[in-house]
Amino acid sequence: MKTSKIIMPIFLVVVAFQLMAPIKMIYDQENVLKTGKAYNFITQPLDPNDPFRGKYIRMNYEISSFKTKDSAWNRGEEIYVYVKDSLGFAKLDTVSKEKLNNNKDYIKAKVGGYYKHSNKLVFTLNNERFYMEESKAKPAEDLVRETQRTTSTKNFTYALIYIKDDISVLENVFITDTPIKDLVNKNSKDFNGL
Repeated sequence: MKTSKIIMPIFLVVVAFQLMAPIKMIYDQENVLKTGKAYNFITQPLDPNDPFRGKYIRMNYEISSFKTKDSAWNRGEEIYVYVKDSLGFAKLDTVSKEKLNNNKDYIKAKVGGYYKHSNKLVFTLNNERFYMEESKAKPAEDLVRETQRTTSTKNFTYALIYIKDDISVLENVFITDTPIKDLVNKNSKDFNGL
């Protein structure tokens, strides 16, 4: 009897701590969406060899490299990619191994490699996955790939990413200013209506 009086409060404390981590993560992401600064990141064509990984589509961003003569970059190293707004779209400002003491917005990335012959640092932004309902992820990725194949400058794909402090949240993906989920829903209705 005495042990059960002790075990129950300990169990409740453990459960409360386990719930705090996901609740804090959700709160932080929602806070960034409400109070962070929005940037539109133009995407590049998806790699056809590894496009579909489950319930998300993988995004390749135009911002993926930086010219620098500093060759001391390690593959897999976390870096800070500083961006600024340029006509409504994110533009690369600078890249750093450490947080700079300025008020500029940044997004975390991982070093892919450094190429001495071109003085080019290649990296991958942390927001490369856009999660969707499983049945819609593959059609969405096909739609993105098809849009990026067209030569029309009016059709382009971009990701809306909110940035605040150390957190960045990929909120949506757009094809020519229309959310991808809306386009996939429209295309599936058109297909089912035939």
